[in-house]
Amino acid sequence: MKKILALAATLFLSTSVFAGEFPDISVKEVKALVASKKAVFIDVNGSQSYAKAHVPGALDFDTIEKNFAKSLPADKSALIVAYCGGPRCKAYKAAAEAAEKLGYKNVKHMSAGISGWTAAGEKTETAKH
Repeated sequence: MKKILALAATLFLSTSVFAGEFPDISVKEVKALVASKKAVFIDVNGSQSYAKAHVPGALDFDTIEKNFAKSLPADKSALIVAYCGGPRCKAYKAAAEAAEKLGYKNVKHMSAGISGWTAAGEKTETAKH
């Protein structure tokens, strides 16, 4: 029985470590940050999705990817929040990892994604042409 518990604990810890390399941030927290303008939001859903609906003030990763460093603040401790479609979507990692590689230390993931944002009744923006 002890071996089974030890194995279960090991599996739990290993999946916890790999479950998400970036801390999660809730829709409620993001809503407050949007209002205060104290974070940079990066939408990693693709330009077509971004054009239809994104978190207010979010940047379109597809558009800024080539000049990513120029799109982010000089302060490496600035909060960067990446998101994609929803809880099962892993596309956010492209932006989160790119920010981390540039030396940003406060990178988070809104795992609810745009689907969770809209399901919570939060307002979205459309792309400005």
